[in-house]
Amino acid sequence: MCADRARAAIQGDVVGIGSAQLSFLVEREAFAWWGGTDPLATAVGLGLDASPERVRLARPEDGVMVTDPLPAAVSPAAPTVAALAGTTPVEGWGCSARAWRDLAVRLVAEPEPGPDELDRLAASLPVAAHAGVGSDGASVWTARVAVEAAARAVRTASPDAPEVWHRLRPYQRAGAHWLAERLDTEGGALLADEMGLGKTVQAIAVLVGRPGPHLVVCPASVVGSWGRELARFAPGLAAVEHVRGGPPPDPGAVVVATYGQLRADDRLSAVAWDVVVLDEAQQVKNPDTATARRARALSARGRVALTGTPVENRLEDLWALLAFTTPDVLGPRPAFRRRFAALRSRGTGAAAERLAAVVGPHLLRRRKAEVAAELPARLDLSHELQPTTEQRRLHRTALDDALGRGLGGGRDRRGRVLALLTRLKQICVHPELVGTSDDELGGRSASFDRLCELLGEITANGEAALVFTQYRQAGDLLARHLTRTVGGPVPFLHGGLSRAARERIVADFGATDGPPVLLLSLRAAGTGLTLTRATHVLHLDRWWNPAVEAQASDRAHRIGQTRTVTVHTFTTRGTVEQLVADLHRGKRDLAAAVLGEGDGDPVGALARLGDEELRAVLEGSC
Repeated sequence: MCADRARAAIQGDVVGIGSAQLSFLVEREAFAWWGGTDPLATAVGLGLDASPERVRLARPEDGVMVTDPLPAAVSPAAPTVAALAGTTPVEGWGCSARAWRDLAVRLVAEPEPGPDELDRLAASLPVAAHAGVGSDGASVWTARVAVEAAARAVRTASPDAPEVWHRLRPYQRAGAHWLAERLDTEGGALLADEMGLGKTVQAIAVLVGRPGPHLVVCPASVVGSWGRELARFAPGLAAVEHVRGGPPPDPGAVVVATYGQLRADDRLSAVAWDVVVLDEAQQVKNPDTATARRARALSARGRVALTGTPVENRLEDLWALLAFTTPDVLGPRPAFRRRFAALRSRGTGAAAERLAAVVGPHLLRRRKAEVAAELPARLDLSHELQPTTEQRRLHRTALDDALGRGLGGGRDRRGRVLALLTRLKQICVHPELVGTSDDELGGRSASFDRLCELLGEITANGEAALVFTQYRQAGDLLARHLTRTVGGPVPFLHGGLSRAARERIVADFGATDGPPVLLLSLRAAGTGLTLTRATHVLHLDRWWNPAVEAQASDRAHRIGQTRTVTVHTFTTRGTVEQLVADLHRGKRDLAAAVLGEGDGDPVGALARLGDEELRAVLEGSC
């Protein structure tokens, strides 16, 4: 659908606003009445349940294209089509309102027009009839897409439509329709909506009505979530957790398997699947792994990849994903490297535009701010802290010891630099992580102390919080310390737990009387979970890649959340954390060149510096 957008170039046939006009808002599946003397009165006069809003519409004024908001009355698509079909245009209706009335009569008679009929209907629409500015703020949808979306809205309102389609939000219906269309025409697609926008349910909607059997491959932590979502949105589909050595799947079944099972069980590759869905598909971002090779070797009529981070560290992440969904799009890996090598340099503009043009029809990515305005605000608070005396001493000693011995060269140098950086980051979390034991935990780490203070305030106000850390030892320390300060056991969800234990922790936290604080390992729980009881997310330590932190924060700030979510990060001044915080900004700037994610290897970049240069950078961050 996104590939069908036309950049805002509204021309001659947009009329003035003296008469009542009607535009279809594709991403909202709604109509906007505007112009005339009173748009709301026009809508109400047709018996519509309309709301007054200010809507951005592209139109010429004094020879210049403007997109500033106009007063409008917004009404749902299906009731508006029905009302239009049952009335006669009146004096004062502009050309767009009259065109939609004539088209509504035809859609009511034939709600599923074929491709040729869609083209004929679209040709009857003046530009004012689809002049709503898209969520990117710079484009409008074509007339054909507007007609197609209006027809789909009419079909979805029918009691004969599958239940799951009734339950989707408008932008989710658009995404599910896009996926289905891509499967039919290209054999695969990459849905890369921002975390929290409901990629799972969009994929489920596509599976409903297809013959099956289907395969969903996902991390072990979300196998249970897939079962629950399938039972909730598509109870007619038989969801089966894969068991090695089990019977072949029934034709209509949805088999849910882990990535580990995909690697280990040859029987998954022996089945002719209808659709294979890779959830958290960044798991196959390294095309050389056994997991990625097994995924590409699966036999399937259709392939869907779901990920909130289509490019996590390297542009080749994107190549790996499309090598699964639509392998012919980006061609062989060496050719991709040569063609888009410029994206690794500072001059990324032209190559980024080429890549976006090639990838655009096969990738759909939307952000909360664009399509889910009903989500509450997210506040980001950065806590910059002075290190304790012990942290300063340990940070300086670690630098002197490592650089005094020298970090060597060749292949081993990167590993030694990474070890130094890890030690420096652990010092920032708490000195206990580097072996300086003491019975007393308080007063020794600035971020540890501040986080505990904030949690005291949060829980005292009756709110719940998620705390993420990348270090198992840090989570154990916090669990022990917070159990005393919050007045009850504080659970810690990490990779060492069984799937059943993880699911029990998530269920307990989701209960209204559950523990007010949940500690989570960043890697074990940063994806696939919905934890909207929390209104605060706290990152005790910083990950080099901001996309990983963003995924974790979206455990709380996602659909189902009804309150503002505050995300807290902690930066210890005078330490390597200052450098990490600065790199986050740089990674986001580079990512924006193509897909909104990061590219590059900061650890590798630091390893390429000489010892004295590296010391200057790390001390300069202080």
